[in-house]
Amino acid sequence: MNLEFIKNYISKISNIDLSNKAKIFATVSLSWIIFIGYLTWWNGLKSLALDKSFRWDEWFWFGIVPALVPYIFYFIWRKKDE
Repeated sequence: MNLEFIKNYISKISNIDLSNKAKIFATVSLSWIIFIGYLTWWNGLKSLALDKSFRWDEWFWFGIVPALVPYIFYFIWRKKDE
């Protein structure tokens, strides 16, 4: 894997100038993912079952999917600039 390619890609991402509205939406989405991850971890610890492992499927379906679906709908329904 080319480390120079990864370095250039990360520098391009960091140079993106987001509006305040976009920053708020991204912060809310990341906060949701982290919060649901915490709840999934906590429920796994407090479970009466013998398996105390992290439930990755619950985190994916209740944390990742709801946080990303609004962005997917936005990209599908946004008006194209002419």
